Amino acid sequence: MERRIDIQQLEPNAYKAMFALENYLQNTQLSKTHLELIKIRSSQINGCAFCINMHTSNALKQGETAQRIFLLNAWKETELFTEEEKVILTITEEITLISQNGLSDDTYRQAEKLFDGNQIAQIIMAVVTINAWNRIAISTKKSI
Repeated sequence: MERRIDIQQLEPNAYKAMFALENYLQNTQLSKTHLELIKIRSSQINGCAFCINMHTSNALKQGETAQRIFLLNAWKETELFTEEEKVILTITEEITLISQNGLSDDTYRQAEKLFDGNQIAQIIMAVVTINAWNRIAISTKKSI
């Protein structure tokens, strides 16, 4: 694979800002499971091998099952995910694929039934953050 720039080395303040978002996410009401599901699913959609590798490994270390990770790409076809997780995954997909329709009113209403405003904001920020990381890793061809 072609070697590209290392943004962390060239622009450390940019990475510092990204890590500040990560630190924020670690101190939200979202569970580690919710965060990793968001990160894995968004990375699958974006095709970011670096992030898929990192976040599936992290999820397994945190107790996530291999079966749920294997089926995450087809989560709508299983009963392995809770109602909350399904809404989080729908939000993740709709925001990651924002040019298609964006976060739909129906999905937003479903989220309001399960989460308060702060939690919805935290879910959105988690999706936005992993999408940024995916774009950095893919654009710079960050390798596993």
